[in-house]
Amino acid sequence: MSGKKIAIIDYDAGNLRSVEKAFAYLGEEAFITREEKEIMRADHVVLPGVGAFGDAMEKLNRYGLVEVIRKVVQAGQPFLGICLGLQLLFERSEESPGVEGLGIMSGEVVRIPAAEGLKIPHIGWNSLSVKKGSVLFEGIPDEPYVYFVHSYYLKARNEDEVAATADYGVRLHASVERNNLFACQFHPEKSGEVGLAILKNFAAFHG
Repeated sequence: MSGKKIAIIDYDAGNLRSVEKAFAYLGEEAFITREEKEIMRADHVVLPGVGAFGDAMEKLNRYGLVEVIRKVVQAGQPFLGICLGLQLLFERSEESPGVEGLGIMSGEVVRIPAAEGLKIPHIGWNSLSVKKGSVLFEGIPDEPYVYFVHSYYLKARNEDEVAATADYGVRLHASVERNNLFACQFHPEKSGEVGLAILKNFAAFHG
């Protein structure tokens, strides 16, 4: 057990407690905060979340967390976005036209197209196609199953930053990695042993 201090950014989004509990289960010192000093002192930082893109950006701006997130990434602290937290890292989302995302990574978030036999939102278990050499998926068997809850999906501009994809009528960019920056559209904290292994790999990452 590494006992890393993991700051979970609090911007009134749902699902923070389940992420905190998953890291605690792994023996990490996870805590929920929106205090800049606490976030900058942490070994690792996580931006989870469920909810609407526009509401989330409004809260991040209101609490002064946009600049804090930029500082974390620039400082090289390992950073993980989960679900809505992945989407916010990018430039824009069809869910909230005219709202600028963090723009830390290049790409956009678009609605999953309607198709016969596909329910939207996409809720449930889906297998992933994982790129070799991915940090988050190290030691995890091929085509792992993880748990999704979303209606919008990422189209990353840089394919080389895409660590995993999933098929749900379209090819979803399900996970991205760049240097100290990681993000998952799915919920590792709800994805059983595979999800815990992903969080463990993140906590072990030194940069």
